[in-house]
Amino acid sequence: MNATERGIREQFPLWDQVDMDHVRPRAGQVHAVVGCGTSVHIADSIAATLNARGVLARAVPGNEWTRRRDDYVPAAMMPHVVALSRSGESTETVAAARASRAAGMTVTAFSCAPGSALCHTADELVVADTHPEEGIVMTASASLMLLMGLRYAGVTVGPETTRAAEALLNAADPHLKSVIEGRSHFVFLGAGALYGVAREGALKLQEMSLSQTEAHHPLEYRHGPVSLIDERSCVIVLYHPDTIAEEALVAREVMAKGARVLGLGGPGTVELPIAGPADVRPLVCLPVLQLLGEYVARMRGLDTLAPRHLTKVVTIG
Repeated sequence: MNATERGIREQFPLWDQVDMDHVRPRAGQVHAVVGCGTSVHIADSIAATLNARGVLARAVPGNEWTRRRDDYVPAAMMPHVVALSRSGESTETVAAARASRAAGMTVTAFSCAPGSALCHTADELVVADTHPEEGIVMTASASLMLLMGLRYAGVTVGPETTRAAEALLNAADPHLKSVIEGRSHFVFLGAGALYGVAREGALKLQEMSLSQTEAHHPLEYRHGPVSLIDERSCVIVLYHPDTIAEEALVAREVMAKGARVLGLGGPGTVELPIAGPADVRPLVCLPVLQLLGEYVARMRGLDTLAPRHLTKVVTIG
């Protein structure tokens, strides 16, 4: 077991240590949830959850927010900004937070690095300790920032959620190698707040294993992208409880075309039930996607501690 896998398997006690009872959304205010890379995918799930909870929100990549925020939130509005960065030093995210403060906006930061530039820029701050062996690839830190965002939106995330996530990881583990064997094309499908996690799963596997990956809303996949499905494909369906029946139709269709399907919460070549309410499902599913990336990388003989062309902190000089 390498450090990446240890970080994935040992992240759960860290979830129960997050303390953020003092941080809540601003009632009646639009929220821009800003991040880069993994963080903007997590931001997508957070924004969807905020909207479902009655708080208007959207996820925006850091540089997009700095350079053209009026394309995302009308200029007449003064949004509250939630900025996500594991290191607190990502150039685009820090710049977005500073530009927001300069424009009179209030900034909340979610990070795993106390004392970082983002922390010094924010009006309020939530910091969590990530796994000490976490390397370039974000695993435990991504889960922790998603947990912060779900709690920020008012979702109850407690020890029962931690237990459900660990149980799902343990249930999935024996099946992952058989699902990915001989597969080189990976598709992640998720609806609502699960879409951001599907995007993160695709990114995680891509950067860890240099594989061809994509992410879509489940029914949108039939509108063109399904043309790539064949016996080299593996499809991971993150089932939403509200739409299991229609998403199962997509799963059956791609299986008929040769794909293997990992069904998290619904039908597939491998079917795994998920405990807990729908609003914590993005967090419960995320560690499985992280471990999937590690196993595909191992299958391809790649070291996830040294992913090609990547660094732990992305800065622009």
